[in-house]
Amino acid sequence: MNKKTHKVHKTNGVNGNSFSVNGFDGNGFKGISVHHVSARVPVSAAKLKARRQRWNVRASEMSKNTLNPIRAIVDGMKLTPNPEKPMIALSIGDPTVFGNLPTDDSVLQAMKDAIDSHKFNGYAPSVGTLQIYHNNEKINSVVFCLQDVILTSGCSQAIELAISALCNPGDNILVPCPGFSLYKTLAVSVGVQVKFYNLLPEKSWEVDLQHLESLIDDRTTCLIVNNPSNPCGSVFTKEHLRNILAVASRHCIPILADEIYGDMVFPSCEFHSLANLSSDVPILSCGGLAKRWLVPGWRMGWILIHDRNNIFGSEIREALVKLSQRILGACTVVQGALESILNNTQAEFYQSTIGFLKSNSEICFAELSTVPGLNPVMPSGAMYLMVGIEMEHFPEFQNDVDFTERLVTEQSVFCLPATAFEYPNFFRIVVTVPEEMMVEACGRIREFCARHYRPLSQESNDLDQ
Repeated sequence: MNKKTHKVHKTNGVNGNSFSVNGFDGNGFKGISVHHVSARVPVSAAKLKARRQRWNVRASEMSKNTLNPIRAIVDGMKLTPNPEKPMIALSIGDPTVFGNLPTDDSVLQAMKDAIDSHKFNGYAPSVGTLQIYHNNEKINSVVFCLQDVILTSGCSQAIELAISALCNPGDNILVPCPGFSLYKTLAVSVGVQVKFYNLLPEKSWEVDLQHLESLIDDRTTCLIVNNPSNPCGSVFTKEHLRNILAVASRHCIPILADEIYGDMVFPSCEFHSLANLSSDVPILSCGGLAKRWLVPGWRMGWILIHDRNNIFGSEIREALVKLSQRILGACTVVQGALESILNNTQAEFYQSTIGFLKSNSEICFAELSTVPGLNPVMPSGAMYLMVGIEMEHFPEFQNDVDFTERLVTEQSVFCLPATAFEYPNFFRIVVTVPEEMMVEACGRIREFCARHYRPLSQESNDLDQ
């Protein structure tokens, strides 16, 4: 028999998985062919020389540039609790840890109904199943339309998509200080520079507007505003938000509004979404179910696109859609429950959660305000309280990391050093723990400070005067 070369053709026509001979499948439809020829092709000497002689698998530059400041600091601390005292962790920003803040029964029922319907077991569009919404829906006091929404795997992915859509390597973004460490982690990993603008503790953590404006240059592509704030627990007034918008408007800088704690404000305050106040500045508002509905593990977030003057146009919307297609987004079961969760959760549930957080914050603030060497800042919302350390009164410790590390060793109380938020000599307290644990923790902190506090010498006081 004569030797023959056979050609095998893979079609991508009607039957994309079939193989055919001479370009036709069994149904007679011609497709694009992929040829496999059995004849061997000799390998050139140049290719042989270019072959790797040994394994050399290296991590990517992106992975090398990815750093979580909280993990880097905590992992480097020597955290050995006092065996005679049970550990109290005031460091974890997960409201479900202690079991005292369950989500509402209506939220759970919405999930059960979504599961029982068998309608949400498959893939959803990358931007989410938007048909579950009605037009002019409202989230965090913001009215939106269907085409303005992208559902994401938690608020963290929403922030990642927004930064990736707005920024190129070499650009810079403006980030609050102190501020959520993830902003830096996401930006630096893709070659985007982070510039920190100051928040002012003496003004309840308002933005230092002059400092903010001084940081803007021709490569600034995004301003991140976190309101209510992690780690500060601050809530900006309408007037202050308008002042921030004025800076962004003067320099034509879009805003990424991290509003994951939107509407989680104490009764004496009011939450205002930036989108409702902006007349010209385009805004990507990021939020999610994690904190207000107390289900961080469900990983449901969103981006709301606000662009009244069509500054983003189709380009940024298309960029967000394309980036969302890298993975298949949020859990479809949670998407199926989302409309009911947003519309049917009772106001009493929100009020109960906020009432508890306010009460714990007031207990913590009152207790630590009378401790020499500490300066707590009363929050107005969210789940956090920041405490300043007068380090000159604690000469045994070099910084807030040393201070909080020893607090664990002696008192088994762990507060997160604010160096993790680029703000040394403070620490953050999470106020979601049960009330009796908050009281006990504050008592231990008082005892610790009493042991290590040193008044300034008379000589130092004379020099100061």
